[in-house]
Amino acid sequence: MHTNVSSFSIASLSAQERMATGVVAALLGVFMLFGVAFAQPDILHNAAHDTRHAITVPCH
Repeated sequence: MHTNVSSFSIASLSAQERMATGVVAALLGVFMLFGVAFAQPDILHNAAHDTRHAITVPCH
């Protein structure tokens, strides 16, 4: 039995869709970097402590 499986390719997106995807990815990355780097609650601070120092972001 043959199933029809569609494949996704970034080339199939329009320029506007690719730009929107890039902007969302960049914003998510910036949020993750700074959101984790400067988290203040103790539980977030402790969870991300080693990662902060690994990427040379001071936290204290």
